[in-house]
Amino acid sequence: MSANRVLVLEDSLIIAMEAEDILRAIGVETIRICSSIAQATEAVEAERFDFALLDVNLGEVMSFDFARRLVAENIPFGFVSGYSDTLDFPEELQNRPLLVKPFDETAMLEFLQRLFPAEV
Repeated sequence: MSANRVLVLEDSLIIAMEAEDILRAIGVETIRICSSIAQATEAVEAERFDFALLDVNLGEVMSFDFARRLVAENIPFGFVSGYSDTLDFPEELQNRPLLVKPFDETAMLEFLQRLFPAEV
């Protein structure tokens, strides 16, 4: 896979570290973990990412507005969530790939195949 720089927006450190381990195992070189929208916003202002994984529910806030920013900046992304589908997501974001928690390497690879169908 040609994507080497990934932003992980996840408020659970354990889940973020699990995602990082899996992404490194499949060849991703640079992974930036952010636990808040503010950190993620600073990250995308400072550097370019090949794609992002966004936890849907960040405690008191949902990541949908940040997802819209990624759309505007043409950064591919998908959602990571305990929700099993995207039917309750805003309509314009319902077609984004979804990685359901808990996940493993196989689930991550399937998610990335949906995100980058021509590459994985």
